[in-house]
Amino acid sequence: MDESTKRLLQRLMRRIPTQMLRTTLDKWGRLTGEQLQSMDFTQSKWALTEKLLAICEENELAVKHITELEMISHIVSSMFDYRFLDDAHSVELTQFKEQFKSHLRELIRHVSVKIKKHTDEAVWIRIAWGDTFSRPNHMKPTYVVHSLQTPYVFVTSLTSKQKPLLSQALVLSARYQAIKDANLSGRKLTAIRDLLMRQYHQVFPTRYPTPLAENNQTVSNQHIEREQAVPAANRLQAAYEAFGGGMLPQLQSAVYKLETKFRDHSNKTMTEREEPFRCVVKFASTNLLESLRHCASSGIASTPVTPLLSSIPLKGKNYFVITDNGPGPSSQMRQPQN
Repeated sequence: MDESTKRLLQRLMRRIPTQMLRTTLDKWGRLTGEQLQSMDFTQSKWALTEKLLAICEENELAVKHITELEMISHIVSSMFDYRFLDDAHSVELTQFKEQFKSHLRELIRHVSVKIKKHTDEAVWIRIAWGDTFSRPNHMKPTYVVHSLQTPYVFVTSLTSKQKPLLSQALVLSARYQAIKDANLSGRKLTAIRDLLMRQYHQVFPTRYPTPLAENNQTVSNQHIEREQAVPAANRLQAAYEAFGGGMLPQLQSAVYKLETKFRDHSNKTMTEREEPFRCVVKFASTNLLESLRHCASSGIASTPVTPLLSSIPLKGKNYFVITDNGPGPSSQMRQPQN
């Protein structure tokens, strides 16, 4: 292997969790049974990397084989942005692969494309970009996940320069009318896919029975318990009406871009400005939707839940632009734009 291929494998090994390494290498299928058994997965990541490098050199593996391993590791966990394809048509996998590679190579001379079908019927595409004078850079690939029977495409690590090239290749090869952003992103592909396709278990009860019964067992005063039960029940009802009662997809953030008139009677300088007041508000958590539901049900946040937050699962997006509904500084109405 040349030095660039070795660096690619070393970087990849740093990113694969140790507990997932054996499974990933087994799915890769490039190591013999004896070679796989010879690797001691209790050793340090550095020792495992050196062992795998030696095996890969012994097997005379090239960069195309290392990118296969990278694709398998990315199937487990990656960060993706969601894009929507208008007027979807059903396309055969073989036809899609041939046309996508052909169209993309017509647009850019130096590009490396690898396409792999996953067990859940999703097509994984790895693109290493080059340009007119340089070879494809395998250290900074773009990943695309597309289900051929749906109008959904998930993309990660795509620059503004590469975006029109990828969009045109997708539109032409899958026979779509257009491609547009849907303002949805996250670290877990399964989470944003489930949120988008409504594949998670949504439960919206008409009335939540005997809420917080377990939590109230520590309250010794029955009068306090009865007094707290009604507002607690109302909070829990409002939280479940906004976010449902089942497990929620794990989103890590929600971003709100404000473009509204500044309203503060004590600050005439800002209030009288013609241009809108602009700022960005970001909510972040390891599981944002679950955190928001907990804040509402526990009383940390007021209820009923604002539509700006309940719109996340309702509309399947986590990026919103907030503008004034009506013209002029007196307008008090705001709405999230799709």
